[in-house]
Amino acid sequence: MTAINADSSRRTSDPDLVTIQFCISHHSRHDSGVARSRVTSGTAGGRAVEKLICLGGTDISVSPLGLGTWQWGDRLIWGYGATHTDRDLHDALQASLEAGVNLLDTAEVYGRGRSERLLGAYLQEWREQSGTVRPVVATKFMPFPYRLRKGALRSALRASLDRLKMDRIDLYQVHWPLPPVPIGVWADALAEVVEGGLARSVGVSNYNAAQMSRAHAVLSRRGIPLASNQVEYHLLNRRVERNGLMGLCRALGISLIAYSPLAKGLLTGKYGPEAPPPGLRRRLTSRARLGAIQPLVTLMRTIGQDHDGKSPAQVALNWIMAKEAIPIPGAKNGRQARENGSAMGWRLTDSEVAALDLASNGVGPR
Repeated sequence: MTAINADSSRRTSDPDLVTIQFCISHHSRHDSGVARSRVTSGTAGGRAVEKLICLGGTDISVSPLGLGTWQWGDRLIWGYGATHTDRDLHDALQASLEAGVNLLDTAEVYGRGRSERLLGAYLQEWREQSGTVRPVVATKFMPFPYRLRKGALRSALRASLDRLKMDRIDLYQVHWPLPPVPIGVWADALAEVVEGGLARSVGVSNYNAAQMSRAHAVLSRRGIPLASNQVEYHLLNRRVERNGLMGLCRALGISLIAYSPLAKGLLTGKYGPEAPPPGLRRRLTSRARLGAIQPLVTLMRTIGQDHDGKSPAQVALNWIMAKEAIPIPGAKNGRQARENGSAMGWRLTDSEVAALDLASNGVGPR
């Protein structure tokens, strides 16, 4: 297997240290401020480094675009083993690091732990070669109905850390607000893993505004910020803009992390009525829907041409960053990871963002 390039990992280390210092000072002055909007940048190796942002109200600095690893080990939806191999995923991680991505997101349920194991093995190799600060790693706890006690979260985190070959996770998130255990119980459990040194920061995923407020309140009473809420957000699903969640995230200084930012590939420009996506995604997407989104894809392609030939996917990801959210697209191979990484380092204009907003109205959930 090709070795992870150690030199590429050093490119963001100096700007990262600057941003960490800023996040610490900013957080100490503004406990509920929107720290994520404050950024720093620099150069390394003669190459411009994308600005880093603060993760919520924490002292953790992250790239404005991350890498999601749902595809790592998932056969049902993403065709792991058929459309991509472990070697492909290794290449995807290396290409992501080379592009300046430093936020890596996984979960205990992805590939039934396979995603965490692969990421842990690749990062161990990377650490042995680079000797530099490792990327920010996030994983998630699934509150299955049989997990009825608060201690289940700590036990699950220890198992995730074993698979990831880590002593402490950077961001630990509750994957879904599932019953029967109340929101507050899991929030207390999150606080305990921070206080116990197992997690640097904590977040939630798929929480609505009321659920997020409850978790935020419980954590705040213990002096711990709620760093993030990870939700589905993209041009075909803008509900968080309209249901108050995005506004509340900004008000409370919580980073909004956007999963499935390319709508499971529909915003890449690869698919249409005559070329549907493969596998289960084909059955979940009608020809009519594929036809309805083509004007939006055409607009993204046109806008991309005005930015040195950026692809529809890169435009879609940059649109999310323009909304002050953090997209975490997946990548099955190095080529996809490089394309995702090239969504950083430039910005859509306000008028382009507005045009995409208008074009996306009526073609997705509101």
